[in-house]
Amino acid sequence: MPQDVTIDLEEKVQPEGVGEHDRTSPQSSSASASLDNASAKRKPRTKILLGVAGVLLITAAAAAGYYFFAGWESTDDAQIDGYVNPISSRVAGYITKVYVEDNQYVKAGTLLAQIDPTDYQVALGSAQATLANDRATADASQVNVPITSVNAVSQITSAQADVDNSRAAISGSEKQLAAARASLLQAEANNAKAQDDVKRYKQLVDKQEIAEQQYVQAVQTANATAAAVEVAAANVQADQDGVTQAQGKSDQAVAALESARTGPQQVRIQQSRAVAAAALAEKSQEAVEQAQLNLNYTRIMAPVDGLIAKRSVQVGEYVAPGQQLLAVVPLEDIWVTANFKETQLKNVRPGQPVEIFVDAYGRDYTGHVESIAGGTGAIFSLLPPENATGNYVKVVQRVPVRLRFDQGQDPDHRLRPGLSVEPKVKVQ
Repeated sequence: MPQDVTIDLEEKVQPEGVGEHDRTSPQSSSASASLDNASAKRKPRTKILLGVAGVLLITAAAAAGYYFFAGWESTDDAQIDGYVNPISSRVAGYITKVYVEDNQYVKAGTLLAQIDPTDYQVALGSAQATLANDRATADASQVNVPITSVNAVSQITSAQADVDNSRAAISGSEKQLAAARASLLQAEANNAKAQDDVKRYKQLVDKQEIAEQQYVQAVQTANATAAAVEVAAANVQADQDGVTQAQGKSDQAVAALESARTGPQQVRIQQSRAVAAAALAEKSQEAVEQAQLNLNYTRIMAPVDGLIAKRSVQVGEYVAPGQQLLAVVPLEDIWVTANFKETQLKNVRPGQPVEIFVDAYGRDYTGHVESIAGGTGAIFSLLPPENATGNYVKVVQRVPVRLRFDQGQDPDHRLRPGLSVEPKVKVQ
């Protein structure tokens, strides 16, 4: 129905318009025709200008887009990395206390756990006692060195004097022996004369040519000379024994002198003993230090600032050296490992600025390229690729690139190792 009304109106308007046009003067018709001609001429120019402007605008937009996108290299194969410091025991023992929980933030030097220190305190006391004993022995040995040196010199002097005295004694004994032998010869000569007189007086007394009294005196004299011979012979034997004894003493003195002459060697031996005693004292000192270290190791401390993770130790548990108890994740030292395609690395250089979009927080962080790995990820895999086969298929490799966050980008330590990120490197 509305469509019919519209048609009727158009039919009614048309004659009215035609009538007005018919009533228009010839001058008005001419002016209107001129305007229509001018408008027809301007329309092609406007279209051309609009077309040129459109082309320029598209070109500028394309150039800007190319400059923006071609000057960046990005990848979504990237994640935040960081060190995970495993905390393990350096001594064996029973855990008496654990002071931290998982996800707790600790500072470097914070006490994390305590191992029963009783055994290590006893070991330290024993080591200290041994050290005191070894130091006393070393001091005594050191003092004995000059004493031994002085004794060695005095022993040599005394032994030399004894040798000289013994030699003089031998000389005196030999002289006495010679005198005794001379006396023996004289006594033997006197005894021989007396014995001859007795024999001669015996014949004379038998003939009564002399008095019997003279014979008796001759017999007594012969007896005396015989006794003198025995005495002289005894003196000779005694002096001979004296010479032998003096020679024995001389031999002892010479041996003592030879022994005394080993005094310098004895001094060196004593010096060696002193050095050995000092070395033993140093060894005991090292044992004390080790015992002190072992006692200190019963207190397990945090080596760096960070979050506690993977806590597995419990109170009462027996731990062995090297057993991992927990881990500390330092949040100050984190970076991004971005695995770029090898075809993207043409213009990537250390020091170039980077924008890092963190998926977890939906925001960008700034950073820079720190380094490029020495090989592709496949090269450092457990099973490196072997391309020397007939079934080789070329695959675009990825190279790990380390990106470092700029200072002050994460003051609240919200970034965590393992978070997915999308970095963009400004290469132009």
